[in-house]
Amino acid sequence: MPPRGGRPARPGRAARRAPYALVCALFLAYTVLSVSRHRRLEESSWDLGIFEQAVRAYAHLRPPVVDLKGPGFNILGDHFSPVIALIAPLYRAFPGPVTLLVVQAALFALSALPVTRASVRLLGTARGLALGAAYGLSWGIQRAVDFDFHEICFAVPLLAFSLEALLARRWRPALAWALPLLLVKEDLGATLAALALVAAWRARGDGRRAVRPALATALAGVLAAAAVFAVVIPAFAAGGYPYWEKLGGDGGLLRGLGTKLTTLGWVLVPTTGLLALRSPLLLVAVPTLGWRFLSGDAHYWSTDFHYSAVLMPVVCLALADALDAARRDRRPWLRAYALQLPGAVLAAALALSATSMPLARLGEGATYREPDRVAAVEALLARIPDGAEVEADNGVLTRLTSRCRVFWIGNTQGVRPAYLVFDNSTGWAGEDPVAYAGQLHPGSRFVPVGGAGGVVLLQRVF
Repeated sequence: MPPRGGRPARPGRAARRAPYALVCALFLAYTVLSVSRHRRLEESSWDLGIFEQAVRAYAHLRPPVVDLKGPGFNILGDHFSPVIALIAPLYRAFPGPVTLLVVQAALFALSALPVTRASVRLLGTARGLALGAAYGLSWGIQRAVDFDFHEICFAVPLLAFSLEALLARRWRPALAWALPLLLVKEDLGATLAALALVAAWRARGDGRRAVRPALATALAGVLAAAAVFAVVIPAFAAGGYPYWEKLGGDGGLLRGLGTKLTTLGWVLVPTTGLLALRSPLLLVAVPTLGWRFLSGDAHYWSTDFHYSAVLMPVVCLALADALDAARRDRRPWLRAYALQLPGAVLAAALALSATSMPLARLGEGATYREPDRVAAVEALLARIPDGAEVEADNGVLTRLTSRCRVFWIGNTQGVRPAYLVFDNSTGWAGEDPVAYAGQLHPGSRFVPVGGAGGVVLLQRVF
């Protein structure tokens, strides 16, 4: 335990290297988890396909058109995420969805570095490393790794590095790390503003020269977000912001209250033991929780998918901040609780990771085996020539987005694709795939090319 009233002693060389070793281990685990899902055709593929089409366009110096959202649809009219263009050079060298998955794994793993370093600096080596490992295994990060690719993988390390600097009272680096959030996603302008206001509050004892840049950054975040919502996205979408309709709905904040409270419990209890509530850093999580819980879309409320990933560095570093203060508290029970909490949150993360969380699959032999069905489906898809226009559904489209122009099934908006491919193993398209193709494209005729593992491939002959 660090000396009472003082900072932890400077860690030795091995302890200084430990955060980097943790990052490498997490990168390996995340990569194996996400790439194995792709190899086994287990991903939902919709979001991964969307982002691959956008990155592929950037890689070839074209506007980020995503035909899966509709022929010629510019993805900047959906979400403002120009940051994904940074993947383009790597994608140009290694085209394919795996490149996006590996980049995402690397960014999530990298975020553990500032979280661990800040925790070690504040709490000492043992407790700091425990908190860093608990962060790397946190359920919000695991859920994001397990669900395709999303632009928020850039936001997570930016937030982590920014908050690390903030906790070290390095105000300008904290703001500099947070500013690129404006290029990650449109809602993160509010998160930037919240972070800058927290920085201004923490810097108030350092004089106006420290506070003014933080307040200016907060204002810039609000103004930039307003401009993106009201001007930039509508300019590309030829209309208003397409997600306004998801806000509100019948019941408002009270709708789905049970699920929302459960999600809030998951955010605060297993990751922080509620102690993060003692840190003002937790205010940085309010904008994300706010728009999610105000939304009328139930997908945003739960612990599933990727929506909680940006909360994880915030709550973990808020916990480190609260622990640092609690170890000097006058109340013995609080000091004792703070002393044991890093080990407890790590134990909780390990228990969840070994049982109900996605990383549990790393201990299953099936994770490392490619089913016979996958090879058969890939052989079938190989019959589609490069550059062809293909209408596809989930499960197979990411096997084609790196070399074909792919549309979402039923959303070609008048474009007549050369090929139609979909998984009909459940019989959702009926017993006659050719007849179903005729319903999608009246006046066109499709003929069967083959089938494998429930996947049907049809070719248009006129």
